[in-house]
Amino acid sequence: MTTRYRVCFVCTGNICRSPIAESVFRARIAEDGLDGLVEIDSAGTGGWHEGDGADPRTIAVLHAGGYPTAHTARQFRASWFARRDLVVALDAGHLRDLRRLAPTPEDAAKVRLLRSYSCRTGPASDPADLDVPDPYYGGFAGFEECLEMIETACDGLLEAVRAEVTSGAPGPAEPRPGLHHPHHKESA
Repeated sequence: MTTRYRVCFVCTGNICRSPIAESVFRARIAEDGLDGLVEIDSAGTGGWHEGDGADPRTIAVLHAGGYPTAHTARQFRASWFARRDLVVALDAGHLRDLRRLAPTPEDAAKVRLLRSYSCRTGPASDPADLDVPDPYYGGFAGFEECLEMIETACDGLLEAVRAEVTSGAPGPAEPRPGLHHPHHKESA
């Protein structure tokens, strides 16, 4: 593959969940030796925080986990689909918003839920069962739970992206069939 495989994580304001996912996945890609083949960024469905840094609790949980913390919030634009191979939504609302924003059916097919790649979730009839809950209105424990969910899902996402970049066939990385285990809905 001559061009880099491009992944964008998207949450609401790009200050909590998607910066965590970007940082965790960037570390997974580097550990796997794929950093020269994969480009990672993040954005929000809205522009409320454009230009701001990540939420201080996001920075604290990333720092505690040993992940990089540099970040500037941005809003995802429809034109970005042309420059992304995979757009990873952090919850069902983002999935819906991004698919509506997609200029073509092919672009809409690039949008996947992060936790659909998780080894600890299973096929769910309701995409909301695969949400990474928004920790913004809670305390630090919610950010820790968010980080744990994202780390688990990023392990499965890494497998899918690795298969994509080593096969040479561009397209959205598919969750691997049989990777899933029964999912237990967490309480809020």
